[in-house]
Amino acid sequence: MSDTQPEWFTAQQIAQRISPDRARRLIRQAILDGFDPSEDPHRIGVPAGAGHVLLMPSTLTQWTGVKVATVSPENAQLGLPRIQATYLLMDTRTLTPTALLDGAALTTLRTPAVSAAVAEDLAPAEAKHLVVFGTGPQAEAHVHAMLAIRPLERVTIVGRSPEKVEHLVAELGQLGPQVVAGTADAVAEAEIVVCATSAAEPLLDGSLVPDGACVIAMGSHEPDRRELDSSLMGRSLVVVEDPAAALREAGDVVMALDDGALAESDLVPLRSLLTGEVARRDDRPNVFKGTGMSWEDLAVAVGVLED
Repeated sequence: MSDTQPEWFTAQQIAQRISPDRARRLIRQAILDGFDPSEDPHRIGVPAGAGHVLLMPSTLTQWTGVKVATVSPENAQLGLPRIQATYLLMDTRTLTPTALLDGAALTTLRTPAVSAAVAEDLAPAEAKHLVVFGTGPQAEAHVHAMLAIRPLERVTIVGRSPEKVEHLVAELGQLGPQVVAGTADAVAEAEIVVCATSAAEPLLDGSLVPDGACVIAMGSHEPDRRELDSSLMGRSLVVVEDPAAALREAGDVVMALDDGALAESDLVPLRSLLTGEVARRDDRPNVFKGTGMSWEDLAVAVGVLED
């Protein structure tokens, strides 16, 4: 047994060692280096208490890792985070634990990194208006991620709590673009829409989304919850990390299939987009439905260690 203890990286250390834009490039590079998300192990969910425990293992060449995440819906009443997590990084050859990372901070970093990696190819090159649904850490992180790849001039925040919307607008007010509170119909004038909520029902009227716009839905990995309606899914180019994973976990996809608005053959793998096999469309909306996959955490975790 090794006497060497794994190095611990706090949320602050993770933020200091790797920028959101570097995280985006690491996600893209994993795909461009030949990794196929269809080869990633399934997310394992185990019921526990009032929530569940998630295990997310993956291997990328010389590195192997696993995130242990817990989802406890009742935690908000206790003043605790709904989702908590720890990440264990190992070298593949010996499987010796090398590092432990704050899993929640890692998730907050890699989720918008995936969105930005996709939007780099899926959003209009001169996108000026971003609409974000949500007021939590993911909503804020997605604004920063999109600012790194597009010349945004206006950011509209949409949320259920006016107080939380006002707070986020104030937090983002010094970034450069105009940041305002808005309503769901703001998507009619948006070039990028990000949905980063825990909603179970569609957040917006999909018929309002313009052709050519990019819509990113990252809020759920459960087959009975969705942020986007079937009409939008049915008239869009739909990109997913991996079709099999989307059919298991993406309610936006599953329910659109059930409604007959979408077919399995319509789903475009992320790898096909990033390698240039499939291109964005100007004559219809471009949707990315992400559920979060194990390889994404690993790609960013390795970047933290090797920075």
